[in-house]
Amino acid sequence: MHPPTSKEQSKDVGITEATLPERVVIPLRQALGAPAEPTVKVGDEVRLGQKIGEANGFVSVPVHASIAGKVAAVGRFPHPLGGEQEAIVIEGDGSEAWDDSVRPRDNVDALTSDEIKSIVLEAGIVGLGGAAFPTHVKLSPPESKPIDTAILNGAECEPWLTADHRLMLESPAEILEGFSLIMRALGCERGIVGIEANKLDAVETVRKALPGGSKIRVAALQVKYPQGAEKQLIGALLGRQVPCGGLPMDVGVVVQNVGTALAVHDACRLGRPLVRRVVTLTGNPMSRPTNFMVRIGTLVSSLVDEAGGLDGDVAKVVSGGPMMGMTQFTLDVPVIKGMSGILFLGPDEIDVGEPDPCIRCGHCVHSCPMKLLPTTIEKYVMAGQIESAVDAGLNDCIECGSCSYVCPSRRRLIHYFKFGKYLAWERKKAAREKAEKEKKGQ
Repeated sequence: MHPPTSKEQSKDVGITEATLPERVVIPLRQALGAPAEPTVKVGDEVRLGQKIGEANGFVSVPVHASIAGKVAAVGRFPHPLGGEQEAIVIEGDGSEAWDDSVRPRDNVDALTSDEIKSIVLEAGIVGLGGAAFPTHVKLSPPESKPIDTAILNGAECEPWLTADHRLMLESPAEILEGFSLIMRALGCERGIVGIEANKLDAVETVRKALPGGSKIRVAALQVKYPQGAEKQLIGALLGRQVPCGGLPMDVGVVVQNVGTALAVHDACRLGRPLVRRVVTLTGNPMSRPTNFMVRIGTLVSSLVDEAGGLDGDVAKVVSGGPMMGMTQFTLDVPVIKGMSGILFLGPDEIDVGEPDPCIRCGHCVHSCPMKLLPTTIEKYVMAGQIESAVDAGLNDCIECGSCSYVCPSRRRLIHYFKFGKYLAWERKKAAREKAEKEKKGQ
């Protein structure tokens, strides 16, 4: 696929520190897996970097205060992934006082694999490319699946977004140190940084930042979508095919995002938890497209104001990019760890027409990078036959949006795939709970 990249508006705009927010709303669900359990209550004083939510299980991460101040509320608030989620509201006191637990380390080069994993967990680091999978879990493959190669994903193939591009240009040494720590945690000696060839300035910058004798190489990738998807990236760089229903670790590989590597550096070198990230605000209705370094929990509405507001009609607001992002129904949602951008689209940039019947043209089949049959899966989901949809490959869908993009009938394919996955998850959860009740009854 070759959708317009539309990165010109923000690719040359350097990262600027967003104004310290007076108030943040920090959701306890910041990653795939179980949400964190709050460890503070209304009225508590908190400092920057203080843990305010404890990880609830292995596939979970803690959350930390992104500003210093007082806990004003603990309750349900709008979430960028839809609906309302439990969150902690902090009213800032204007100070930048770090918590006593945040201390730089002098012995970074001596950190063991287990120590790095522990630091990453305590720092609440997740994949910053959008999936937000807990990083410490990725760094802990079973012994039966040794990792020989780590890949650093700098492809950023999603149109409009430029957060990773700017990070590679502005913090290459820190990113590479974080990547080296990731490799040490995995016990592998080969590292590859994959960057699409439309970012040759980033390719050159990262190559120049490589220390002498480094076992890391930088590869310029063909420009195509979805080049940055894990399985496609592994195929392009190593020629390995991740099996259906499998994970990169099944072929000896772990993939991490460049923003995640920077967060690992900050945690191991500076002792800082993940309390900020880069977010691209872009789109034709934006008066001043910007790459902001943003505190987690900052409301999108305040970022829009800081970027000069909107000077055109807005038909759709998307968290993320146009291919894989999620539509927002309010700007009063907070920035979360997995939010790489906010895209504003005008009325002439979206297709609001009703879908037509499938004409069986096969465009979706040819465009699918996972070799699935999108219309077949769609029909199963529409009919409520979720098990059949799963058997047809529903869970192998990476939600890249290619099928919907090429469909001449404007079928809402990705809409149904996401809905089908949700139903499959709900049924699996219900079955597990039923089994647990029956076990207790015995």
